[in-house]
Amino acid sequence: MKRLQDKVVVILGASDERSMGAATARRFAKEGAKLVLAARSLDKLKPIAESVGGIAVACDITKEEDIANLADAAVKQFGSLDVAINYSGVNSASPIADLTREILQEACDVHFIGSALFFKHMGARMSDGGAMLTTSSLTALVAPVGLAAYAGTKRGVDQMMRIAAIEYGARGIRVNSIAPGFTLSAMTEGYFEYPSIPRSFIKEIPLGRLVTVEDIANAALWLASDEAFITGQIVDITGGQSLRRTPTEEEMMSA
Repeated sequence: MKRLQDKVVVILGASDERSMGAATARRFAKEGAKLVLAARSLDKLKPIAESVGGIAVACDITKEEDIANLADAAVKQFGSLDVAINYSGVNSASPIADLTREILQEACDVHFIGSALFFKHMGARMSDGGAMLTTSSLTALVAPVGLAAYAGTKRGVDQMMRIAAIEYGARGIRVNSIAPGFTLSAMTEGYFEYPSIPRSFIKEIPLGRLVTVEDIANAALWLASDEAFITGQIVDITGGQSLRRTPTEEEMMSA
C-alpha cells in the first residue's frame, strides 16, 4: 500500500515546476494521492496538474471566497478532503526603517490572514481526521536583518498553527508547519544569480548544503501520512542552520 493511497490532497502554491508545491505534488503522486493543485494563475498550473494526474483550481490566498471554493472543489471532485498544504508566500524584504504600510499589509494578507482562512475552510471540509500544513521559514527561527515583515508574519502563523492544532485535535486533524531553509525555488531564484549568496548560507549550515525542494516534499509526505503522530510543531528543514544564523548582507556580497 502506498503511503497516501487515495488520499485527497490540496496543494496551494504549485504553479511553477521549480516550486515546493510542484515538487510535493510529484512526490505525493508517486504515493497514490489524488491531487488538487491551486495557484492564482491557471496557465502554468494546468500542465503541472495534468502531469501528476490531478486537477487545477484558481485560488488567490488573499481572497476568502477563493479558499472556500478550493476546498469545495476538492470535495466535489473526489468526495472528501484529507490533506491540505499551503505554500503561498510573498517576498517582503525591507529594513524596518524603510517599511511601508503596503509592504506590511501584503505580508499579513498572504502569510497571516491567508493561512488563518486556509485552516478555517480546509478544516471545515475534513470529515474524518486529516492533516493541514503551512509554511514557516528559517527566518522565523532566527532574527534576520531586513526581513521583519516576512519573518514576523511567518512567526505569527507558527503561533496560530499551534492554536489550530489544539482546536482541531479533537477531530483527529493534525496541524503542523514546515520551516524550510534557504532553498532554490521559483521565489528565490534571483538570489542565485549572485554565487556569493548561496555560498554564504552554506557556511552557516552544519550539514553542508542548501535545502532542496525535494527535501521539503519528503518532509511534507511524512507529515501528511498516517505515520506522523505529531501536531502543533514547526518541523525544521534547514540542515541545522537554525542553530546558527543567517549571513549578513556584507557576507552575502563577499563570500
